[in-house]
Amino acid sequence: MSGQLFLAATPIGNIGDASMRLREVLSSAQVIAAEDSRRAHRLISDLGITTSAQIWSFYDAVEEAKSSELISRVQLGETVVMISDAGMPSVSDPGYRLMQEAIAQGVKVSVIPGPSAVLAALAISGLPVDRFSFEGFLPRKSGERKTLCETLLHETRTMVFFEAPHRLVASLLDLQTVFGADRSAVVCRELTKTYEEVVRGTLAELVAWSDKEILGEITLVVAGADPLPETSPGEWVALVATRVEIGESQRDAIAAVARELGVPKRDVYDAVLAEQRLRKS
Repeated sequence: MSGQLFLAATPIGNIGDASMRLREVLSSAQVIAAEDSRRAHRLISDLGITTSAQIWSFYDAVEEAKSSELISRVQLGETVVMISDAGMPSVSDPGYRLMQEAIAQGVKVSVIPGPSAVLAALAISGLPVDRFSFEGFLPRKSGERKTLCETLLHETRTMVFFEAPHRLVASLLDLQTVFGADRSAVVCRELTKTYEEVVRGTLAELVAWSDKEILGEITLVVAGADPLPETSPGEWVALVATRVEIGESQRDAIAAVARELGVPKRDVYDAVLAEQRLRKS
């Protein structure tokens, strides 16, 4: 098999960030699978290259159905290039199912690295970057956003999110509710583009800043939580008992203590149950 499959990163804003290798592969490809075929045509035009490739629309809804067809073209000896609208395919964009199909069929995949909104935002944020967690797009609904944030309440790594500009204010408010007003965060807007903007501050400060019309691509970087002190099962039991004494149900008290201390709720429950059995014995 002489065909090749490439996952290729494209500029996230500034066309000058396109690599020479990207230009070469797009020029020589027989098939270009693009998240948005219109953007693919514009990219090719902006790069000043010519190609005789077929350009396929390859978005989320059709990815599963078209992946096997693309792999067949590779197996026939053709060069197939997968690109998303911006950045690296499969990172919150189509490409994952195509990768899975390629692996299942024993087709080698090559990657053309390049621009990444995640890494660009991390680097410019000024927050710790030695360890980080990429969480993709925040849920659209407030309740689901808060639930996700609750699971990340004690995450000590720097966190990176994508968000749509029209939901930014609501998302910052939900992050502030769960993480606290003093948590440091950075809004990166229109990275590498003409109107690039990087705003640093606490979540409370960013909420105040965002109370206006905001346009463009948004990447949000949030500082991780401070490491929690080590606690023992005996301390969990005592904290649950204190909450029960002031009127909380045992169930709610266990859930609250587990959330605050960042320990599994089941472990707190088992500790309380063991204490109750000990007292009865």
